[in-house]
Amino acid sequence: MKSADAGRPLIAHLISRLAVGGVEKGVVTLINQMPAGRYRHAVIALTRIEDYARNIRQPDVELVELGKRSGKDLAVFGRLHKVLRRMRPDILHSRNLGTLDSQWTAFFSGVPVRIHGENGRDTYDLDGTNFRYNVLRRAVRPFIHRYSAVSQDLANWLVKTVHVRPNRVHQIYNGVDSCKFHPRSGPREFPDSAGVLREDSYVVGTVGRMVTVKDQLTLVDAFLQLLAARPELRARLRLLVVGDGPVREQCLARLQSADAAGLAWLPGERSDVPALMRAMDLFVLPSLAEGVSNTILEAMASGLPVVATRVGGNPELVQEDITGSLFPVSGRDALAATIARYCDNAALSRLQGEAARAAVEARFTIETMVSGYCRLYDQALADAGYPR
Repeated sequence: MKSADAGRPLIAHLISRLAVGGVEKGVVTLINQMPAGRYRHAVIALTRIEDYARNIRQPDVELVELGKRSGKDLAVFGRLHKVLRRMRPDILHSRNLGTLDSQWTAFFSGVPVRIHGENGRDTYDLDGTNFRYNVLRRAVRPFIHRYSAVSQDLANWLVKTVHVRPNRVHQIYNGVDSCKFHPRSGPREFPDSAGVLREDSYVVGTVGRMVTVKDQLTLVDAFLQLLAARPELRARLRLLVVGDGPVREQCLARLQSADAAGLAWLPGERSDVPALMRAMDLFVLPSLAEGVSNTILEAMASGLPVVATRVGGNPELVQEDITGSLFPVSGRDALAATIARYCDNAALSRLQGEAARAAVEARFTIETMVSGYCRLYDQALADAGYPR
């Protein structure tokens, strides 16, 4: 067995693609924030590597894209085998269902330590009960040494549904940069919002990929329903939806048909998300499924109360009536009523926003997250016979 004394152990992070997204942000943050003398890192993308790779600041991080075609592409496993045999990582850490069957390749390629992470779900398996996928998960399970889960909800599901032994599951919350994301301290800035957002506006916002699982349409519908019920709110209630994807055009069309396009700003994908968070008064996450949402943590760090669906790890982040509120999936009526309650009560928004910021500083720091992953990697290597 290769000794860690020959140099820092190498972790190969295997993801579907390296682009804008919650899983990718977590991997990049972990690489950037881990102590430089602890581990070396590489990122292997099954499909492609996009411009988001520029956010990796650690030197000498090898990036490999395997060019997997959509659908079945068995040849990608041969390419992965060659990469792993050349790279000889000490640890392979795959993330989510799309990379799970690559753990067989890692086993036959001789990777000593194999870890799989569960970071969330998508529309094809919202609650983790898909029979075919769970057969795959259980078939791969003997080849995986340890699991990481970003929420207690996912950790419990691994034990109860996938039948992973509890001592092999490590629950590690995501961390947020509370210096980059911080509360507003002066007048709001609305960069190029074309006058839609003003200083006296009450801004309800969300950030995320505009895809079905994030369900921004429910937020748009709740916004329009509230405006229809209380026309006087058209003077100050505004909607800010940051992100890009196929659902964006649908949202724009609904706003246009309700004569409310001038009351909402959908700027697409942005690089100034921290500033845009500070322009909001209330953050809403209407998604159908979640692991632990980075955007919820960023909103909390920005001093915003959070309204989120009661799914996945959201109840572990949002404390009802303390740091925000929870509502049922696709619950347009409940969401409209909740937005109205915050819009009518500035003191409530302020108090819950302050509590959200305090919760981040106490429980969801990047330092806590990095420490958790270091312990996971150290323990897994020790079990495999590496010197501490």
